[in-house]
Amino acid sequence: MENQEAEITLKSPRKPFPGWLYGILFVVFDAIGVGVLEWGVTATSRVKLSSPTIGWGFVTKMWTDLNFVAVLNLLICGIVYLILLMICNRFWVATPIYLAIAIIIAVIEHFKIVIRYEAVLPSDLSFLKSDTGNLMSFMPAGAHWVILGAAAGFLVLLGLCLYLNRIDGRHGRMFRSSDRRTGLVNASARILLVILPAGFLGAYAMQAGTVGSWANNFNLAMGDQVSMWDSVYDAQRNGPIVSFLRQLNPKVMEKPADYSEATMKKVAERYSKDADTINAKRSANLNDSTVVYILSESFSDPSRVPGLKVNKDSMPNIRKIKEHTTSGYMLSSGYGGGTANLEYMGLTGMSMANFDSSLSSPYQQLVPGQHWTPTINQLWGAPKNSIGVHPYESSMYSRATNYKKFGFSHFYTLTGPDIISHQDKLGTSPYVSDASAYESTLEELRKTKGNQFIQLITMQNHMPYHDWYPNNEFTAESTTGTPLGKNEKESIQTYQKGAAITDKETEKFLNQLDKIDKPITVVFYGDHLPGIYSTASEDENNSLALHLTDYFIWSNKASSSQGNKVENSEYTSPNFFMAQAAEHMNAKVSPFIAFLTEMHGKISAMEPPVVNKIQGWQRIPEGQSLYLNASGKPMVESDFDKETQQLVDDYKLIQYDITAGSNYLKDLGFMDLPKR
Repeated sequence: MENQEAEITLKSPRKPFPGWLYGILFVVFDAIGVGVLEWGVTATSRVKLSSPTIGWGFVTKMWTDLNFVAVLNLLICGIVYLILLMICNRFWVATPIYLAIAIIIAVIEHFKIVIRYEAVLPSDLSFLKSDTGNLMSFMPAGAHWVILGAAAGFLVLLGLCLYLNRIDGRHGRMFRSSDRRTGLVNASARILLVILPAGFLGAYAMQAGTVGSWANNFNLAMGDQVSMWDSVYDAQRNGPIVSFLRQLNPKVMEKPADYSEATMKKVAERYSKDADTINAKRSANLNDSTVVYILSESFSDPSRVPGLKVNKDSMPNIRKIKEHTTSGYMLSSGYGGGTANLEYMGLTGMSMANFDSSLSSPYQQLVPGQHWTPTINQLWGAPKNSIGVHPYESSMYSRATNYKKFGFSHFYTLTGPDIISHQDKLGTSPYVSDASAYESTLEELRKTKGNQFIQLITMQNHMPYHDWYPNNEFTAESTTGTPLGKNEKESIQTYQKGAAITDKETEKFLNQLDKIDKPITVVFYGDHLPGIYSTASEDENNSLALHLTDYFIWSNKASSSQGNKVENSEYTSPNFFMAQAAEHMNAKVSPFIAFLTEMHGKISAMEPPVVNKIQGWQRIPEGQSLYLNASGKPMVESDFDKETQQLVDDYKLIQYDITAGSNYLKDLGFMDLPKR
């Protein structure tokens, strides 16, 4: 009898796992999936001063900074995991599927970061759809070891799941039914537990990038810290899932009420007539000259900062240059940051003032997904005539991807694939000097006798500033009665010296251009003030002064436009640069440039609302956009005359059509220069 009881005990089924154990295992495997995804974006930067690698800080900041973005990622991934679980109704089937998906995504992230130092973006989905056959060409060296390692890791996890399935008496079955009625109830519950989480996730994904929405507010409450300048850092800091979903459906612009194909045809006809009128008075062609755009990082005049007294002029040479050519002040949307937004406006002629407040970074949120991206460099024809130069990471602001989309054949940076030739630095500064940046640009200009468009973005005067230069003769002090703090004073004095070096090197660069026997026009501008004037920025009355930088448009001796000074140049914003350059060069225009010319005649400068704060990436500030007249005085939109309001409305129609609409203007010749 005892032997029979023992035999029955041995043959009895294994005990099923209790519900609470499934709950614990769900959280554990969910966390493993999130950890795997975070591994995929955790990589060492290729340039010393790039954003730091996060690593375990993604988790530990929960108790060091009360930042719960890791929990947010757990919730989002947990929803996906739950949906799989309800579809399969088997814990030990859904779990390896979930982990396999996480591992595959992590490996793809890892490969893209190794190749481009850029996280996976929503725009990559269209690439996967159209170029699936070419994916193997994007495998980095040593990819097979990563794949083998990932496969080995998955097999270990799969083995664990198989073992747990074996000892689990219910074999992971979530809903069990003994009769038809119970089966129908369970099936209904499973359907609801698929539909409701999927609906929530879909609604979240559609709203996560819209400022003020419940999803965006939820992200912020959990600790999401938007870092648009570096997609890898953003993914590391906030989790690749949150970073990706936040950019999945950005709100670009409100659709104008009268937007239609018929309306856009009327707009195109209106400014085609204006182009004909302008072109009848002009004799030159824009692309018969080489044009160089120089975005001089943080270049501005310290002596114009309210409440600051400096001992020496940091820009005497540029001040003289400005006196004898088209020049003035540029209204910047940024303070201490926002470089790529100014760059975007200069290249496209679009204005940040027209975008929704949720669109804080077109380079990240808009351009990668655009089907049509007209930019000024495209007026020079074939991509071989468009060259980009930037002595820093090619991946910052997704520039490498965007410049290719803009039609640049080469983009020379520190990280390639086209490596910039000159990389010298000054003192203890970590940034490439302007002298080196100019020398690299001169090399590109001398390579061909043909005409080009060259975009140079410098780095010498990028923040932070830490007493980089030996024998610095510059000093600064406050005139407000409150002395400058030690760190503020050191930063300002270091910056002054850097600006002075830029001033000298820019004059040398222009002198070198005078020796080149082909017409060259330079559009030089500082993108924003450095975010170091903490004393001045405390006073909101200083807002406009802290958003005005210096610019000039200059032509060399081989150009017929040397010494030209066009009217209404005292104030501008970068979206008007292409129109001003054409006017300075007496060059014929496209209907779009004709529109910008008319617009600049009515509104000299325009930007979204500006504040005296370091550039953030959560949203454009609220309030009325800032418009300046020819005297630099703010304009109130309600006071616009009929013609000005018509231009403002047309601008929104044009920008909507190009960035978020149906691209009706693409086939209407709106961007085309007149035929010769």
